[in-house]
Amino acid sequence: MFRIATTPADILKVHAVRAIVFVEEQHVPYDLEVDEYDQSAVHILGECEGEPIAAGRLRFLGEWAKLERIAIRSAWRGRGYGHQLVEYMLAEARRRGYQRFKMHAQLYLQSFYARHGFRAQGAPFLEAGIEHCLMVREA
Repeated sequence: MFRIATTPADILKVHAVRAIVFVEEQHVPYDLEVDEYDQSAVHILGECEGEPIAAGRLRFLGEWAKLERIAIRSAWRGRGYGHQLVEYMLAEARRRGYQRFKMHAQLYLQSFYARHGFRAQGAPFLEAGIEHCLMVREA
């Protein structure tokens, strides 16, 4: 279901999912969605019967692993894939030695990420015109 995107074809699928979810559905400008961190990040791809349905991005910043660009295509939402993707990303970061995690979560998903042990810190802020909050988890 989930794996590290390692081939050019995998990376293309990751970007397709992100374009559908963030650019098309949420109206995030393309030049904000695709950024300078894509080249150095670890990308996660989720597929169901060969169809790309989910994507995520991990970056490693000092002692923190940052979960980013978590996306599930609309037809596959509500089936637990989002939770599975977050757990996969946390497990991959732990495998690489990280025990501290953070993210900029869309505000309406705060309770979703809280179910994975994240807690909100600070005031909400706008990112790409969407309300977000910093969420952290240790261990």
